[in-house]
Amino acid sequence: MAYQALYRVYRPQTFHDLAGQQRITQTLQNALVRQQFSHAYLFTGPRGTGKTSAAKILAKAVNCEHAPVAEPCNQCSACRGITEGRIADVIEIDAASNNGVDEIREIRDKVKYAPSEVRYKVYIIDEVHMLSTGAFNALLKTLEEPPEHVVFILATTEPQKIPLTIISRCQQFDFRRIPASAIADRLKFVSDDQHLKAEDEALQLIARASEGGMRDALSVLDQTAAYGDGKVTVQDVLDVTGMVSDRLIVALTESLEARDAAAAIEKTAELLDQGKDSLRLIEQLIFYYRDLLLYQTSPDLEDILSRPRTDPAFRDQAEKIPAERLYQVIHQLNDALLEMKRTSHPRIFLEMVMVKLCRNGREKRPEEGSGTDTSALEKRIDALERQMKERTVSEGSAATQPASGPAERRQARSAGAHRVPIGKLRQVLDTATKDDLTELRSAWGEVMARIKEQNVAAHAWLLESHPVASSPDAFIQAFKYDFHREMVLDAKSHITDLVQSALQGIIHKDKVMYPVSEKAWEKLKSDFIQRSKAAGHPEEEEQQKDPLVEEAKKLVGPDLLDIKD
Repeated sequence: MAYQALYRVYRPQTFHDLAGQQRITQTLQNALVRQQFSHAYLFTGPRGTGKTSAAKILAKAVNCEHAPVAEPCNQCSACRGITEGRIADVIEIDAASNNGVDEIREIRDKVKYAPSEVRYKVYIIDEVHMLSTGAFNALLKTLEEPPEHVVFILATTEPQKIPLTIISRCQQFDFRRIPASAIADRLKFVSDDQHLKAEDEALQLIARASEGGMRDALSVLDQTAAYGDGKVTVQDVLDVTGMVSDRLIVALTESLEARDAAAAIEKTAELLDQGKDSLRLIEQLIFYYRDLLLYQTSPDLEDILSRPRTDPAFRDQAEKIPAERLYQVIHQLNDALLEMKRTSHPRIFLEMVMVKLCRNGREKRPEEGSGTDTSALEKRIDALERQMKERTVSEGSAATQPASGPAERRQARSAGAHRVPIGKLRQVLDTATKDDLTELRSAWGEVMARIKEQNVAAHAWLLESHPVASSPDAFIQAFKYDFHREMVLDAKSHITDLVQSALQGIIHKDKVMYPVSEKAWEKLKSDFIQRSKAAGHPEEEEQQKDPLVEEAKKLVGPDLLDIKD
């Protein structure tokens, strides 16, 4: 028999074999035992997480000769026939190559005929988001009211491309990325079963490189085993994947934190000369600093780190490096990554960011920030701070009080570094309308999607914010965390430009974004309402009324309503 790839040999045949999807498998098993399974399912999630495998297992379970069962027996003629692809009543369709109206109409015409070999006809449509609009429309009615002997299972990696009319007719299950620990355990089982000599650390490295996809992990294991002639070592995995070992990443990080630019450039050059990809290297650095930040925030977050385990060197760095430094490094590395993707000489930008990270803070190391520092630089900052307080809106009590100690001075600088003049905010409120805000909020989801495609970090900073007021040419964006607001206002990030450009492309209007903290917004809104009352302009209060709320008051009366913003 011809050789089969490991991911085909070890494709899950029961729900128990599906790694990392216990919530989904438990739900499906309960429905199968009670004979309450749906006529249509939608399986969504990243590649290699078990969507198609789960669909085939479900097809076997509903048609098993011993049904109702929580697991297919894989011994009866129905189960074996479906596994081997011999049952004509279980139809797999690749929507990427069969995405036209004619193919779906053929399904619609044949679906009314009873199955010939098993109890249920099962249609598994993979990559369903590739169907054309006409094909989706042709599928609608059949999906809503199929014959009793038919089950549809749709699978996709991009659920946002599927019409809501299709989604509403299915039971949706979101497959999550498989944890690295679960992938490593499965790789250990496969390597033992295949009599491969695999190092545990090498298997953990493969699990991390697979980014939550079991199929990718098995493919890398297969490739590494062939490369190492039946052996799987850490060095083999690094050679095959192009990754950099944790030991070298730690050494490079130590050079950066020691502000030793020569050593950092030397280590970077050594890695690149070994054939490591510069983009892959900077991505690993970003994830390493991200892991440091998460672990520093809470050691309980260890399960969501990109690394399968934490070693003493990692924990030591998490304790020593200040959070402010971690934020700064992640931001600068991400900026460099974007530049590297746009240039034909990524190595230059990689070396530039190494030098920049080593020079940052050389004048004043983080551990020297304690005590009473009265340097000329800090005096100049304090003087500028006092000038800004006279002209800009205050965003918290700390910013309105004189800063006495170093901690208070740092907090005041952080709060006052990026402020929006109160005159502009009042101007937005004076000309804001309900229609402008409704239009903006309707388009905001698409705006965020476009920003995520261009800049993942920018999307993260904007995630905990929302538009609260909009005029024809500007809008106010309230941020839950003040640090996120500062990152958006940072001129180097260009995030405001990204937002305004995305908004222009969607609603075809130029609107300036004014980011404020939620606390500042509440105060601003309260002041606006008081000014409106004092000026005798009840129409401003009328504009604040939500037509949906007013209609609800007419229907049930104001006493029975509990209105929450």
